[in-house]
Amino acid sequence: MHSTEESNNHSAAGTVPVQKETNDLKRNLKARHLTMISLGGTIGTGLFLASGGAIHTAGPGGAIVSYLVIGIMVYFLMTSLAEMGAYMPVAGSFSTYATKFVDPSFGFALGWNYWYNWAITIAAELSAVTMIMKFWFPHTPSIIWSALFLVIMFLLNYLSVRGFGEAEYWFALIKVITVIIFLIFGALMIFGILGGETIGVKNFTIGDAPFHGGFMAMLGIFMAAGFSFQGTELLGVAAGETEDPGKSIPKAVKTVFWRILLFYVLAILAIGLIIPYTNGNLASDDVTVSPFTIVFQKAGIAFAASVMNAVILTAVLSAGNSGMYASTRMLWNLAREGKAPAFLGKLDKRGVPVNALIITSLVGTLAFLASLFGDGTVYVWLLNASGMSGFIAWLGIAICHYRFRRAFAAQGKSLDVLPYKAKLFPFGPLFAFAVCAFVVLGQNYSAFMGDHVDWYGVIVSYIGIPLFLALWLGYKFTKKTKMLHLKDCDLSN
Repeated sequence: MHSTEESNNHSAAGTVPVQKETNDLKRNLKARHLTMISLGGTIGTGLFLASGGAIHTAGPGGAIVSYLVIGIMVYFLMTSLAEMGAYMPVAGSFSTYATKFVDPSFGFALGWNYWYNWAITIAAELSAVTMIMKFWFPHTPSIIWSALFLVIMFLLNYLSVRGFGEAEYWFALIKVITVIIFLIFGALMIFGILGGETIGVKNFTIGDAPFHGGFMAMLGIFMAAGFSFQGTELLGVAAGETEDPGKSIPKAVKTVFWRILLFYVLAILAIGLIIPYTNGNLASDDVTVSPFTIVFQKAGIAFAASVMNAVILTAVLSAGNSGMYASTRMLWNLAREGKAPAFLGKLDKRGVPVNALIITSLVGTLAFLASLFGDGTVYVWLLNASGMSGFIAWLGIAICHYRFRRAFAAQGKSLDVLPYKAKLFPFGPLFAFAVCAFVVLGQNYSAFMGDHVDWYGVIVSYIGIPLFLALWLGYKFTKKTKMLHLKDCDLSN
């Protein structure tokens, strides 16, 4: 694995000897796995359920513009991550890049922030599983389903990285096929080919469509769109276990933008044309009235609700599986860099960081159990803190790439050595940083509106920011780290 020695020996306080492992992460993920992992990260409940609420809030035009802007931002973030990942493929991804190109304390904070984000996501997916299974088994205790799916996710990650890759490949394939079938049936309905009336564009002209609620409504959709796309950065985390990352990573990234365009923009366009934005069911998170279910039922597909429930179950399992993988690798890498307890940096003979996997699973389980007690108050706070973490990780990627390129120039290195070069630098990372910062700061703008500031709403929405700053500044003052000069950045791969 490239840069293993550097990442093993690099710590926040400087260069310290760390005992080498006799084995390392196995490069068993193929190009098809990587492509589906990055694709699977973008398709989930955000598309199958939340897209309806976005259309209901901002109209079909407002939803399309919001998702397109966030999609472009994510595209630039992925090209930034791909450039660094193809050149320096490490499981710690942007945490390691931040340590090498910005400040070790920034890398420490990004790593723990990202681990926390996905560990809590595991808990969120376990909660979602119980609600989905009640569709078929309304009287079965919830704890049975959450425990069963936790065991499945743990085993998929425990067996080998190839097992994780194969599981994600098939999970993502199911979601992709569902969206393609949906788009085909949607087009047939819009043009009246299935029989009945030709829907055309009439639903884009009712009320104040296609843009409903103005700019402030679209701002709210930016948040939802951002959450929907979180997970695409898994590409960088998986780089450390990918065969020939110099070719596989650019290949996966090159199609990200077109996937976003196809799966989100076209799907929202089809939903907006077929279902009027005034339909109250669009605002529901009930799978029986999800926009996909409604469209399939209109197309005359029997058992549409059951089919979509099964697909959404697949999406939830995929998200939990990916979350367990990402958080485990990040925790393992933090241990290897001396930023987490050493025992978490151990690998078994199959190259799986089992100790980090067990700890991550336990944290996810404890967070899930918190949702069952005290009306879930603790869980809501955990989830809100996690929600901000994904955006902070994205901001970190943009900062790392900008510094990476600047360091390349400062050290007189030729860009020709890069296996993949991100397009439109420096516009790409600067645009991604600006949009992401705008989304983060506008997370709960409504709390500041009106006669009195809703301080509870402010704290709940923005708690992730002080937590990140506490990690960053706490480590900085403890280890007395400094921001690296561009000529001192470690660009060895």
